[in-house]
Amino acid sequence: MATLPFSFFFLLISFFSSSSEAGSVGVNYGRLANDLPTPAKVVELLKSQGLNRVKLYDTDATVLTAFANSGIKVTVAMPNELLSNAAADQSFTDAWVKDNISKYYPTTQIEAVAVGNEVFVDPNNTTKFLVEAMKNVLASLTKYNLNTNIKISSPIALSALQSSFPASSGSFKTELVEPVIKPMLDLLRQTGSPLMVNAYPFFAYSANADKISLDYALFKENAGVVDSGNGLKYTNLFDAQIDAVFAAMSALQYNDVKITVSETGWPSAGDSNEIGAGPENAAAYNGNLVRRVLGQNGTPLKPNESVDVFLFALFNENQKTGPTSEKNYGLFYPNEKKVYDIPLTAEGVKNEPSSGVGKNQVPASGEVSTTSHQGQTWCVANGGSSEEKLQNGLNYACGEGGADCTSIQPGATCYNPNTLEAHASYAFNSYYQKKARAAGTCDFGGTAYVVTQPPKYGTCEFPTGY
Repeated sequence: MATLPFSFFFLLISFFSSSSEAGSVGVNYGRLANDLPTPAKVVELLKSQGLNRVKLYDTDATVLTAFANSGIKVTVAMPNELLSNAAADQSFTDAWVKDNISKYYPTTQIEAVAVGNEVFVDPNNTTKFLVEAMKNVLASLTKYNLNTNIKISSPIALSALQSSFPASSGSFKTELVEPVIKPMLDLLRQTGSPLMVNAYPFFAYSANADKISLDYALFKENAGVVDSGNGLKYTNLFDAQIDAVFAAMSALQYNDVKITVSETGWPSAGDSNEIGAGPENAAAYNGNLVRRVLGQNGTPLKPNESVDVFLFALFNENQKTGPTSEKNYGLFYPNEKKVYDIPLTAEGVKNEPSSGVGKNQVPASGEVSTTSHQGQTWCVANGGSSEEKLQNGLNYACGEGGADCTSIQPGATCYNPNTLEAHASYAFNSYYQKKARAAGTCDFGGTAYVVTQPPKYGTCEFPTGY
């Protein structure tokens, strides 16, 4: 996953209804971990959750065999390190397609091939190989009579855009347009394939929490803004990112190419500088995204085109490198337990007691108000953290951190409930508010996260604005 261009940090968008069909929700099945269940168990997990589309990052034989006769549609990938060989010689792609696609199809319902992943930001400079690699893969699919049933694309990061705010001004980076963007879009148009886009509102919010309301990023109720270029109203960040890509394609006269969101998600944990990471916000983002995709259609710029998305990711992956967030995008722990509970299907959305928009999505010991508190945030303890870490965080907040902890002393107004989680939450929030809710001040060793509704433990209400 690549970070976003700075101009994305100010995009805001809205829900928009139309009469077209709803989009679909799939999931990315990454395997950079040493504690995951077997592929056969993964297939059963997906089926039990009603998920019928999955995206892989390779063509592992055991995985593809496990998906045989499962009814689950599969997107496979050619890794970036193979692009130079694929671009140089069609005999290479012939052999690759034979060994990795035709060998399993149609028993395994392979529906698309992702040629590379975020190639434009690949440090190994594989951009120059992309288009020829895609052409050769297409030629090989055609050779095996697979081209009519299997689409071809290449996921791009939003950093491929040169301009993105307002969404209507979206444009691709100049140096990419002629050598790669136009020929790639020609190929997508020729094959009726979508442009795959990896979109992460989390990156924008985390880097600019002082400028972007969390409600905008999480699909919650907000006032919205009007795009100065086209007059459309936007109230959530996800749709604006997608519309900026639509605008960029339209500027090059490719407004007939569709978009599939090949990755999007929100981490349930992160480092101290990754503001917004936490189970509460991850549940809100992913849950409300599923509701938005399955319950309505299109974006403001393309109201009649449904949006298909692949959530990132199925599991927390303990061998991923980078910041803590990279290991914590999963919907499930490796033991197949849910990280948080959200609907993943249209039936699940229909049967849940309420829309969940603007409400707490993660079971918590304390109550959370459902009253609108637009623009305000609080810091609470993660009850799933170890007692030792919570106690260390509490000691720091009330000691060196200078939080006001008088209200959680014996006999004081917030002493009850007398639990470590409740006391830590109060102390963490006191520190967070004292620091003017600055980025990185709600972490405490990964034991705290930001919420947008005021917590309430017993009769103790958490203040804001110290």
